[in-house]
Amino acid sequence: MATVRSGDKSALIVVDVQVGVVGQAWEAPRVIANVARAVQRARAVGVPVVWVQHSDEQLAQGSSDWQWVPGLGPQGGEPLIHKHYESSFEDTALEQTLADRGVSHVVLAGAATNWCIRATAYAALDRGYDLTLLEDAHTTVQMDLGQGRRLEAEPVVQDLNAVMTWLRYPGRRCSTAKAESVAFAAA
Repeated sequence: MATVRSGDKSALIVVDVQVGVVGQAWEAPRVIANVARAVQRARAVGVPVVWVQHSDEQLAQGSSDWQWVPGLGPQGGEPLIHKHYESSFEDTALEQTLADRGVSHVVLAGAATNWCIRATAYAALDRGYDLTLLEDAHTTVQMDLGQGRRLEAEPVVQDLNAVMTWLRYPGRRCSTAKAESVAFAAA
């Protein structure tokens, strides 16, 4: 069993809201606006915003696709975590960054729902954090599975939202909330 984090301090983790990740994503303008709304609300109440930026062979660091979408990105010394795997915790300084700030509650937004958001959500819970997934602030792309089969983006988003309302871990809370109404724990 994971060590359950004590306290009630939140951090907003914004994952991979990069040009090449969300450019063709389902309802990208609405989702990006909701991520921006969550960032603004977190900053207004002094909740740390932690930015996670992916790079790999398809998303080369420094490329135009690797950049944050216009209007979003770290400000004023907000932590920036570079990652190479789907989980934002895997082989990064994210866990230490959260520990340094006394965080026990992760509020999660970004992309892609079925890859990095899902992996980061489970990794947070496995590491003992409470988790709130911003149900209207994550997205993914439609996937061509071959042989005439497609995986539509909207049901993937809805699936993860449903899972995060029903998932149970001992000693941890897991939920969803809208970007406009998420209750950030004490700053």
